[in-house]
Amino acid sequence: MPTVRSTDLVGRDAELGDLITRLGIRAPARDTAQSHAVLLAGDAGVGKTRLLTELRDVAVDDGWRVLAGHCLDLADGSLPYLPFSEILGRVLTDRPEVAASVMDRHPTLARLQPGRRLRAVDDRDEDQSLDQGNIFTAVHDLLETLARSGPLLVVVEDTHWADQSTRDMLSFLFSRRFAGPVSLVVSYRSDDLHRRHPLRPQVAEWARLRGVDRIQVEPLSDMDVRELIHTMHAKSPVTEATIAEIIDRADGNAFFVEELVGATWATGGQIPAELADVLLVRLDGLDPRTLEVVRVASVAGRQVSHELLAAVTGLDYTELEGALRTAVESNVLVQARGSSYAFRHALLGEAVYDDLLPGERARLHAAFMTALQAGRVAGTAAELALHARRAGDRITAAMASIEAGKQAFAVGGPHEAAMQFLEALELLAAVPEVPADIDVPALVRRCAEAFVASGRVSKAVKVLRNHLSTMSTDTSPVDRGQVLISIAAALLLTDTTEDPEVLAAEAVELLADASPRLLARALGVHAQCLGRRNEERARAVAMEGLALAERHSLTGIAVEISTTLISLEDTPDLDRLRTAWLGAAERARAEGHIEPELRARYYLGRFQHDRGDFASAMETYDEVIRRGEEVGLRWAPFPAEARWMKAIVLADLGRLDESYATLDVSGRNPPVVYEWLYFAHQLYVNALRGRSIASVRDHWPRDGLIAIVAGSAELVRAEQDGDPARAVEIYHHLVATVRPLWHEWFQARLRLTVIVIGIHATAAAHQSAGEREASAEVVRRMLSDAERVIDFHAEYEAARGPEHQAWGARLSAEELRWRWLSQLDPPGAAELVAAWRATEEAFVSYGDVYETARVRARLAEVLRATGDAPGARASADQARETARELGAAPLLAELTALGSSAQQTRPDADGVSLTPREGEILALVAEGRTNGEIGKQLFISTKTVSVHVSNVLGKLDAGSRTEAAAIARRRGLLPT
Repeated sequence: MPTVRSTDLVGRDAELGDLITRLGIRAPARDTAQSHAVLLAGDAGVGKTRLLTELRDVAVDDGWRVLAGHCLDLADGSLPYLPFSEILGRVLTDRPEVAASVMDRHPTLARLQPGRRLRAVDDRDEDQSLDQGNIFTAVHDLLETLARSGPLLVVVEDTHWADQSTRDMLSFLFSRRFAGPVSLVVSYRSDDLHRRHPLRPQVAEWARLRGVDRIQVEPLSDMDVRELIHTMHAKSPVTEATIAEIIDRADGNAFFVEELVGATWATGGQIPAELADVLLVRLDGLDPRTLEVVRVASVAGRQVSHELLAAVTGLDYTELEGALRTAVESNVLVQARGSSYAFRHALLGEAVYDDLLPGERARLHAAFMTALQAGRVAGTAAELALHARRAGDRITAAMASIEAGKQAFAVGGPHEAAMQFLEALELLAAVPEVPADIDVPALVRRCAEAFVASGRVSKAVKVLRNHLSTMSTDTSPVDRGQVLISIAAALLLTDTTEDPEVLAAEAVELLADASPRLLARALGVHAQCLGRRNEERARAVAMEGLALAERHSLTGIAVEISTTLISLEDTPDLDRLRTAWLGAAERARAEGHIEPELRARYYLGRFQHDRGDFASAMETYDEVIRRGEEVGLRWAPFPAEARWMKAIVLADLGRLDESYATLDVSGRNPPVVYEWLYFAHQLYVNALRGRSIASVRDHWPRDGLIAIVAGSAELVRAEQDGDPARAVEIYHHLVATVRPLWHEWFQARLRLTVIVIGIHATAAAHQSAGEREASAEVVRRMLSDAERVIDFHAEYEAARGPEHQAWGARLSAEELRWRWLSQLDPPGAAELVAAWRATEEAFVSYGDVYETARVRARLAEVLRATGDAPGARASADQARETARELGAAPLLAELTALGSSAQQTRPDADGVSLTPREGEILALVAEGRTNGEIGKQLFISTKTVSVHVSNVLGKLDAGSRTEAAAIARRRGLLPT
């Protein structure tokens, strides 16, 4: 098995910070008269040594000397003061003069030198005897002397193996002050400190001393384990199933994570026999009765109650209590909540379980199943399902799994419910005859609903399709119709190349004679599928479904259909639409229909957002998120997407830190599609600030939104790098990804084309005539695409909100800017300025803080070129203030390069000084522009340009435009 280890410190920032503070490292003002000591406790393998390694590096970087000593597991043959011998050896190597001076004062210290662990002899001098008083003082003097030249950190590791002399030495050092800055940190395995361990009372005594603190290194969180796995697998993918298994088994123990990752890598996920054998050593000294109780406990799982153990083992209370006491004192079992017991570590329990013979396992599981079924002891349906399954009783296991799934859903655990239902389906598929009281089609739909509620929509579709493929030709139309409509409803919640409308239409036909509930739901889903593509028919189908739902008091379905009808309305009466959304949501809530309520509130938030009412949208999104969490549907589609939409609003408002933090869902296990969507938005925020971003193109096909957000981040970086070719490649790749998932003229495409045109406009100022002609074709294609998007959405009032209007205005402005800077059919100054003024007004009205600043930077550029220096300065200053507030370094750098006022250029080394206008003209001359092109770009006459060029040639003593450009480059007179 390969050794897989992480070189990164994961999940220990808090403990590291605590250590640094308590030990006085990096303290603003050290109290040199006060020593600091920390006892660092934690289970074996939890990461104490790794944490101490990081602490050492921090201390060394801050100017501390670090000395470390280690205790070894030598049983009764431990060498006294072994860690201090190691420390002395290091001092002899690094600071021999210090060691020599201390040994001159304390000759007994020489006896601790490595390799000189001399046995006492009868004829040694009394004052040279290795008594504790002498050696303690000598070591204290050694550390104090070292601290005179700088702060000293002493680390002693694995003191659970320390001999009594070492423990006494530590007691002495903890209780004696040092004249200089000396800090000590002592680590030990807290899980090894059974009641009779000699270090246990010592730790209690140390913890009472002044200046001695204790830090417990807790197991890593699931989030940190996930990060650790990804760190170790940085160059190779790890499946979510593998990650989940490692998280479940490792219990946050970093060493076990590494071992399990290595095992998974090498053997496909089985616990290595070597590790199991090591763990089972703890059982070797147990008596037969205790060993039997431990084996029974391993079959119970992670935790088992005293009563259940008594029921399964058949032991009387005296015998059972004696065996349990032995197991606890041997640190095999530990007391858990109440009267329950658990293994010291999950892997130990698994090792014991794996050591059982197959017949033993089946027998013990059957005993647990019988005890739980009989009701002699309390237990859960999930426990019964596990024992029945492992005992081979599939029917009992399936029925218990169904019960467990219902219980999980009832307490807000949709993912757990889905897995229980799925387990039941798999069990029932293996029995010759399914009991008549189990409705398999209903179970399939319930399983799919649970997966959707947990945000795993693709898994729901897979379950439904698998069941559909097993349906025979004599399956009832009602059963088939319900499966089809469930698939269609799920497909509406994800991006897919499949058209759910075909499935929904077939389902409506199959359910024509079904109950009103089934038919009304099918009609509602069909109306959603028709949506904007066929509004008239969608409205008719929805009205038919709504009438049926209202007639039979099907409130939840009625709200769902009402929500669809509201979304189909295209009215300028915004208050009426807002009231309708809110009314639908409140009606659903009053009747207890959570999913219709979430959908209605989400669409209300989108409506408010699209209208530019950011405050109301944020409030509504927060309500969707809160309601989802209240009922255990945090990752259901609408709450999960509302979280992302809230981050979008925050970003639009310029609250980038809050936007980023909103999507930090570390440790909360979101569905993969939302995890990547959230990460894509965080990449976008980083891109705005000029930070490097990772490419996530492999994940674009998961969802159109992932592609658009991550692609937008890449476009921002391409703009900052001034790379028009890369911008075009990003655009085409993005469109190719989204088109099959959505449609050809998706609305975000307008914004993408505008950004690409803007990148080309900026590049045009520095391009040759040939390059500008080549770019002209790209710009024409972008304009054509943008106009197609605008035409496609022209008939939809809801799609033409403030954001759409703002980007439409910017399209015109960027196109004019391109023509101006490329000098291909350049616009007049008044037209150019008016377009950018209108764009500024549109973005201010919409409220997007960053894009408003970006527009103002463009406007400042235009105003400066057209001679409006005060206007340019005002616009640039506004943009600059925003850029600073946002931390948008690239935009700030662009504004700095642009400048905000006309200032005399500094003379070069030869005393040549150019005016700002001469500098602009010289830069354009160097780009190969003619006087006519320069005049059009700077909005001055050709004759004026000619005069400026002559002045520049004279100042540079150049005989030609080419020579002037060369001189300017050589002297650094051109902008970089």
